Amino acid sequence: MLKVGLTGGIGSGKSAVASRLAERGAVVVDSDRIARDVVAPGTEGLAEIVAAFSERVLGPDGALDRAALGAVVFADEAARRTLESITHPRVRARSAELVAAAAPDAIVVNDVPLLVEVGLAPTYHLVVVAETAVPTRLERLARDRGMDPAEARRRIAAQADDTRRRAAADVVLTNDGTLADLHAAVDALWTDRLLPYEANVRERRAVRPPRVELIEADPTWPLQYARLAARIRHAVAPADLRIDHIGSTAVPGLAAKDVIDIQLTVPRLADADGPLAECLADAGFPRLPGEWWDTPRLPGDDRWEKRLHGSADPARPVYLHIREAGTPGWRYALLMRDHLRADPDQRAAYLLLKRELAASAPDAATYSTAKDPWFDEEHLRAEEWAVQTGWRP
Repeated sequence: MLKVGLTGGIGSGKSAVASRLAERGAVVVDSDRIARDVVAPGTEGLAEIVAAFSERVLGPDGALDRAALGAVVFADEAARRTLESITHPRVRARSAELVAAAAPDAIVVNDVPLLVEVGLAPTYHLVVVAETAVPTRLERLARDRGMDPAEARRRIAAQADDTRRRAAADVVLTNDGTLADLHAAVDALWTDRLLPYEANVRERRAVRPPRVELIEADPTWPLQYARLAARIRHAVAPADLRIDHIGSTAVPGLAAKDVIDIQLTVPRLADADGPLAECLADAGFPRLPGEWWDTPRLPGDDRWEKRLHGSADPARPVYLHIREAGTPGWRYALLMRDHLRADPDQRAAYLLLKRELAASAPDAATYSTAKDPWFDEEHLRAEEWAVQTGWRP
């Protein structure tokens, strides 16, 4: 099962995205609809709301007057938090029931208006954000919902802004054009990413780029790492394991393959097997088959054994290196990253080597092996730097 979180600000067209995904075959769990159900007449949720805000939030028929309640909570942060403490647990519980009832090969889209605000992003395989310029949102709210402009602005201001949503988003669907444009973008997402992603998660299959292709440094790599690390942290909880961004994408300004390298630290390498491996695979990071180790850099070293996982997401290749704390391979990954961050001359030399090898040895295995002699020398330089600076991993 693939779990997708869908969010967007009020008036962004999130519901149109959800409807199109449902047409494609997704199981849509609509948090807004569930939020209405859990406060319907006769429910405990409604009784708690009346106890907190009085009967002024009820209509003549005894049902919740959402406009009256909105006028109270959107002008008062404490009141809004009180309301959320009543509704959110009930919405989460009902959403979990609906997800559990979906087929094993389903693509479940959880439509959550406050996904970012309540910190749910790491619980999904992918987060999709519908984004629309504020003036367009105001126009839509006035036209489609008859909302007063001042009230619309208050509601927009009460939610996360676009910058915060983008930070949580794996996919941003811009909805400033026509409905046909939005549908085309959703269809492409469904076909090119969601369908293969679901199959990869179900079949425990990781994406592995066949060729070495360097791209210029992407300033969003650290942010992409942060989203991935949050998913990994959620997957391995309650274990509190160290997670680090390593490799070339962790070095600012360095061109690299568009693959995020992550190191997950375990107390013993045996801890990487069994339940931990299954939890990571369920979260979209299946283990790569075979035995994996790093090349020893010092004479007499034993080979540096590790476990290697990848990403099931066809649009975001990842190598997740699981290493035992304190071992040479674990220390080496952190040392080389930090030395290259600190030494612009060696960073430039490494970049030159990478470009030469990518042109002459485009397959991944040859490219990796061809870098070994340079790294042997760089390791010695990095160790000297560590002594001089007092570096610790």
